[in-house]
Amino acid sequence: MEPEVFVDIVREALGLVALLVSASILPSLCVGLVVAIFQAATSINEQTLSFLPRLVVTVGALIVGSHWGLEKLMSFFRMIIDTIPQSIG
Repeated sequence: MEPEVFVDIVREALGLVALLVSASILPSLCVGLVVAIFQAATSINEQTLSFLPRLVVTVGALIVGSHWGLEKLMSFFRMIIDTIPQSIG
């Protein structure tokens, strides 16, 4: 049982978490930027105007990308299960 195996698994897990989080955060970031530019151009300082579109886009991104994200998580879980005999013996 070598520690490098566990370090590789943790590194891959952190990369997967960063990938899955960025899939839902990046669309929200883009919409937030567009709304902020619109608010600055029109001098509208309404808080719900910036919150509601980001919320809708984030929920939409989660709905659209849920199948892909679940597939990524399942393949990672299968990889972990497959490496258990190698790390024990």
